[in-house]
Amino acid sequence: MSRKLLEIAYLGTAYCGWQVQPNGITVQEILQASLHKVLKHKPAVTGCSRTDSGVHAKSFFCHFDTELKIPNSGLVLGLNTVLPDDIAALNCYDVADDFHARYSATGKMYRYSFLYSKIKNPFLFGRTLQIKSPIDIKLANEYCNLLKGTHDFEAFSSVNRTVKDTVRTVSECYVEFKNDRFDFYVKADGFLYNMVRIMVGTLLEYSSGKISSNDIKNAFITGDRTLLGATAPPQGLYLEKVFYDNDNFMILDDRS
Repeated sequence: MSRKLLEIAYLGTAYCGWQVQPNGITVQEILQASLHKVLKHKPAVTGCSRTDSGVHAKSFFCHFDTELKIPNSGLVLGLNTVLPDDIAALNCYDVADDFHARYSATGKMYRYSFLYSKIKNPFLFGRTLQIKSPIDIKLANEYCNLLKGTHDFEAFSSVNRTVKDTVRTVSECYVEFKNDRFDFYVKADGFLYNMVRIMVGTLLEYSSGKISSNDIKNAFITGDRTLLGATAPPQGLYLEKVFYDNDNFMILDDRS
């Protein structure tokens, strides 16, 4: 039995998130069915994160165990012949038996994309959040600086969260503007349920002057969700990158 680490990318528009659930099609369900076709057995697949319905992933990692001896490059090619067009296998690695796609990760980076336009763009439908007024870059990055560091992000999470520890460390946070696109980036050692989407909703209100720096500071202290902005829609959110510490585990194969 060997453990494989698979890197995939997907558009989440057609799916009810990553994790298998009874009321809709999910990325995990499709991937497990596709692995069944290629491996001739259906392995349990463990993902690095639980993306919500409509959320996308540029780089998503998952692990599974198999007894089948198949080159990693062959597995990637085989999967891409059976996966739907909105899911792609990117790389596959052999990893140590105790490697875990979620718990071995040292951090993740998310991106949220806005389209600044008064005219609809059908080619970006479901992939960005359209806004009719521009984001104030100076205020936006002032807000991002408030998020950096170690804080209690209880106010930046949904009541549906499943963890008790709400302290997280944000190491990078910034907003970029190019052409008609605004992109919000945030990297942290972990994220709470709806944390990024609440960050984004608060960003919009901070940029427009509806929320102040004192509101953010008080939200960290009190955990009061009402001090912050609305939860942004899922369609502009991407899991951009997952980080692993190579000193803590060994990738046993190359990228062939």
